[in-house]
Amino acid sequence: MDTENKKVLIVEDDQPQRKALSEKLTKEGFTILEAKNGVEGLNMAIKDLPDAIILDVLMPKMDGIEMAKKLREDPKGKDVPIIILSNLGDLDVIQKAMESNIFEYFLKSDTKIEHIVNKVRELVNQ
Repeated sequence: MDTENKKVLIVEDDQPQRKALSEKLTKEGFTILEAKNGVEGLNMAIKDLPDAIILDVLMPKMDGIEMAKKLREDPKGKDVPIIILSNLGDLDVIQKAMESNIFEYFLKSDTKIEHIVNKVRELVNQ
């Protein structure tokens, strides 16, 4: 599976989490883009057209669900695979994510970085 030239946008306000994901995905050969909030993430997603997005839910300026909805409204962002990575196991939040055409939803506390990397690899190589 070829990860070369595949861009992954990580939208995460928690710097240690963002850094850990970025380092692991970089080692796997992905080009990484990073955003600290939903507004920054949305702008980068539309401008840089990543092959996949890892998206936190609770963030300043715009939460992940709102960012996903706005991204889906733009022709450039309607099909990009999105992986939600959150501390929220709330069914309402999960339901909203599914309505926004999210591909995967992982709880941070239950998910190893290797599992996220494998899912990204799978989504970008479909």
